[in-house]
Amino acid sequence: MTTLGLVVAQFNRPITEQMEQEALEAANAAGAEVYETVHVPGVYDAPLAADRLARREGVDAVAVIGTVITGDTNHDQVITDATAQRLSDVSLERDTPVTLGVTGPGMSAAESRERVENAATAVDGALDLVDELPDPTPATDSQQ
Repeated sequence: MTTLGLVVAQFNRPITEQMEQEALEAANAAGAEVYETVHVPGVYDAPLAADRLARREGVDAVAVIGTVITGDTNHDQVITDATAQRLSDVSLERDTPVTLGVTGPGMSAAESRERVENAATAVDGALDLVDELPDPTPATDSQQ
């Protein structure tokens, strides 16, 4: 059974609560176990939590969910760009799939509510990566 870590951003909570439910339902439907869910204040805070989960022995992949809604400045672009880059770094540094189920930037609250299923897509992507990636352990001469 594949074991997931789940990081849920709390900013824009009514939407992210729905996203969390979608993620849990997707994991359950796929027969995966959610090892632990970490709630963080906002999307920008997710890389540290994802890194901590990716370090855990029993975690096969991490799915990060949240939403960044546009405002009067370009903060949504800055936040999502920085978060996506750091989550990619975590995935590569820990050799653990970390998927991005964050909606935004450039999205209104209404548009974000229409995309809560992106959380399930992040879970499905994490599970697919676990299944498809080759074992990182190189074969020894006796295994070849």
